[in-house]
Amino acid sequence: MTTDTTDVLVVGGGPVGLFLGALLAARGTAVQVWERRTTDPVGSRAIGIHPPSLDAFAEVGLADTVLAEAVLVRTGVARSRGRVLGTLSFDGASDTHPYVATLDQHRTEVLLRDRLDAGAPGALRTGTALVGLTRHRDHVDATGTDRDGRPVEVRASFVVGADGARSLVRDLLGIGTTGRDYPDRYVMGDFADPEDADARSAALVDVGAAGVVESFPLPDGRRRYVVLLPRDDALADPAVPAAAADAPEADRASRLAAIVRNRTGVAPDPATCSMLSAFRVRRRTADRVGLGRVVLVGDAAHEISPIGGQGMNLGWLDAADLAPVLADAVRTGAAGPWPVYARRRQAAARRAGRQAEANMALGRAVPDVVGVGREALLRSVLALPTARALARLYAMAWA
Repeated sequence: MTTDTTDVLVVGGGPVGLFLGALLAARGTAVQVWERRTTDPVGSRAIGIHPPSLDAFAEVGLADTVLAEAVLVRTGVARSRGRVLGTLSFDGASDTHPYVATLDQHRTEVLLRDRLDAGAPGALRTGTALVGLTRHRDHVDATGTDRDGRPVEVRASFVVGADGARSLVRDLLGIGTTGRDYPDRYVMGDFADPEDADARSAALVDVGAAGVVESFPLPDGRRRYVVLLPRDDALADPAVPAAAADAPEADRASRLAAIVRNRTGVAPDPATCSMLSAFRVRRRTADRVGLGRVVLVGDAAHEISPIGGQGMNLGWLDAADLAPVLADAVRTGAAGPWPVYARRRQAAARRAGRQAEANMALGRAVPDVVGVGREALLRSVLALPTARALARLYAMAWA
């Protein structure tokens, strides 16, 4: 078996690993990205792209490409019991991108793959699964298998674990995690957009006492609904794709549409449901960001609630922070200033995690009298000048 060499090996070819690879390639750093999947990207769990991520995308010429396909969400509207409580404008959330973009995750991944291939042809090795890591003072040896099951080996100056919440890189390093699981259970689904024309480009959050219903516009006239479920609701079964031709899945789409209708008065057409996915929420933080010449990014380093849409963006900002550190370390032969990087990213993850928890708390089911108080509070907050700061908070202007 021949040992290949590279400056940086990125394990995980999802959105974060692909972006890190593209950033490194743009800096002239030799990079390989190992991705276990052999198929093209599918699925659309994450859709929101916040202004700081768009600024980071611009570094590799990707922002305009993404924006050409995305929907630009310029306002957020809070509602309850059929009434508008207030509107949040993102006009002042960013000097460069005064909006939040929405695009299906699989399309974002395809665009990231294209960008990586343009900067480093052949860097993405699909069907390649990591098996082991051996750390040395000045390099790391990684072993794996290719799509045919044959052994592969690469010697890298640095290895980055971008392999998600169940990170094998993290496990191989012996790094544990701390955190908690939450009782909250949600289901999300994509439908033909049933909202009135004046709400088609807005993010909508219904905070009625029965539990939150969030919705976001998507390309091609679709809208994603995210609903807090009662704890005993059958929709909290494991995630499945929705298809009207399949009776059980069609029943789930009908059930989700009914919840949206009952809580908001808006009636999505179940026959148009193109995606249905149930999920639970947890928060996990790796006990350390890396070890020696191996470092963790994205969900491998910190997993937060997806409510608020910060998780994928947090990983992209990890990559944007790490890329120049790695490129400089490769160029100078340094081991990399991990403590400084770690402090910055752990602080960002803590802030994002707290914000996600606040978002969840705002949308939990409550007694009617508490719900009325929550409505009054939101009305006041959205009517005050502090609404501008709130918009910047939700758009991750602090990142």
